[in-house]
Amino acid sequence: MKLERHIRNIPDFPKKGIQFKDITTLLSDKKAFKATVNGLAKIFKGKNIDYVVAAEARGFILGGALSYKLGCGFIPVRKPGKLPYRTYKHSYSLEYGTNELHIHEDALPKNAKVLILDDLLATGGTALALVNLVKKFDADIVGVAFLIELTDLKGKEKFKEYPVYSLIKFDI
Repeated sequence: MKLERHIRNIPDFPKKGIQFKDITTLLSDKKAFKATVNGLAKIFKGKNIDYVVAAEARGFILGGALSYKLGCGFIPVRKPGKLPYRTYKHSYSLEYGTNELHIHEDALPKNAKVLILDDLLATGGTALALVNLVKKFDADIVGVAFLIELTDLKGKEKFKEYPVYSLIKFDI
């Protein structure tokens, strides 16, 4: 299935000059959504992943479904003030601003095999923040995965020590 056909481009969102890749059109198509989850699961089948770690909000949709398919746990990483227990935090830059992510201090056991997942790789800021949070646990990051990669922005270069996977690649 050509998953890229299910991605809608929204110009100038969230600010002028950004070409936003809207995945809601993919998620609402049951065949495309199933193919997405199955495609990601195929990549990681047999890698004995203990946890999928993903950031809100779209990462939660893919992360929860992929965790279920792989038979592993899901760890939500959230924006400030959203998690009820003590957290580690990491601030980072986006292509259109700054943000901060939090993870519970007891989210991962040492040496857990972790897959980092996000919906989109642009400059890599969000996924790098996830990597930095997971490193606090001495976990084993087995890969960094994305539904979409914007290849021209070269975000993949920030993850040279980890395998990087993406189902859809766009030149912008």
